[in-house]
Amino acid sequence: MATAPSLPRIVSREEWKLVHREFLSKEKQATRAQDALNADRRRLPMVEVEKQYVFTGPTGESRLLDLFEGRRQLIIYHFMFHPDWEEGCPACSFLVDNFPHHLSHLHRRDTSLAVVSRAPLSKLRAYQNRMGWSFAWYSSEGSDFNYDFHVTLDEKVTPVEYNFCDRKALEQMGMKEFNGVEVPGASVFLRDGERVFHTYSSYSRGTETFLTTYHLLDLTALGRQEEWEEPADRHPGPRKGFLRHDKYESQ
Repeated sequence: MATAPSLPRIVSREEWKLVHREFLSKEKQATRAQDALNADRRRLPMVEVEKQYVFTGPTGESRLLDLFEGRRQLIIYHFMFHPDWEEGCPACSFLVDNFPHHLSHLHRRDTSLAVVSRAPLSKLRAYQNRMGWSFAWYSSEGSDFNYDFHVTLDEKVTPVEYNFCDRKALEQMGMKEFNGVEVPGASVFLRDGERVFHTYSSYSRGTETFLTTYHLLDLTALGRQEEWEEPADRHPGPRKGFLRHDKYESQ
């Protein structure tokens, strides 16, 4: 039998306002700290991408430069989809469900958003049609792109690195398998004419930037309802994992 979650204590409206006013000062500090972190990110150095990657996508073969669609900036989400799989990663599927419905606001700021996976384009298209997504999705099959940007780990191809950690550090954290393993990440690029520069990458929980669902749940009394969250007794029974959105009706 599921245990009922604990609930916030009940107070008067006056006490509620006082406590929330005090909490607001913490939120403002966090906002200013995030602004400072974002500014530091913009000050990070960049490196030129000199290798000529070839992708297949909505218009056939494309270079990395083509993925910008003429804009100055490009955000790529590395969607986990191994060539042998028939479906994309469920966690990545949850993440891209959170993409803006209209990318026009990103485009207004001269920024494009694309998704890249290692599976062949035919599988990507079939899965995209099933899920009802409209973003630009490219296959990197046959290129070094996933390996060079450390979202496919295979020491037979390139030295293992993930989240800026080498194999030894990853093993110490419990990761043992490095043979064609797909991992999530995001990479950001800047274009200067015909030159492309890699400005930023994030991995693991760094991709939570995309997860509007989590940010909305963070506002609630029950939170994300993950096992690691505090207060620990606030979880409403067994954790309900996210599914591919076309599977909820069958639950």
